[in-house]
Amino acid sequence: MEPLQAPDEVTIERLGILYRGSYHRYLRVAEAIAGDVELAHDAVQDAFARALKSRAGFRGTGSIEGWVWRIVVNSARAARRGANRGQAPFDEAAGEAPAGDIVPPTDEVRALIAGLPERQRLVLFLRYYADLDYQRIAEALEIRPGTVGATLNQAQRSLRRVLEEVPT
Repeated sequence: MEPLQAPDEVTIERLGILYRGSYHRYLRVAEAIAGDVELAHDAVQDAFARALKSRAGFRGTGSIEGWVWRIVVNSARAARRGANRGQAPFDEAAGEAPAGDIVPPTDEVRALIAGLPERQRLVLFLRYYADLDYQRIAEALEIRPGTVGATLNQAQRSLRRVLEEVPT
């Protein structure tokens, strides 16, 4: 990805490139977090409006992409809270397969993921739905890359343990 950017390098053009090039990834993660496709669309739109408005406030301590992901995640979390529907935070996640050749999760796996702590869910979504590396996930969630690895490992262990208990 790109090297660290100075605050004055967050331009409308750069944000437009991110928006057009990765909208489907932002939407997929936002829907997984918010639990609703309409909320996800609104969250992504809101996130980019916020990014445009506050682009001068970019501190340059990470990548622009990580900064935008943090805004998208926070907008999706706010949309979920605002909806107050009592829905599980992991629903039909954009109706598409996650990044790469990963098979979409079954209803059983969706329910298991919904039962994970929020940080574990967010790390899973950003890793497997957005195909972000540990550094970008760390920037998006404002945690250390080592914490990303540990959190992802915990989530995978929890899911594996429960799935192994299911009789075949």
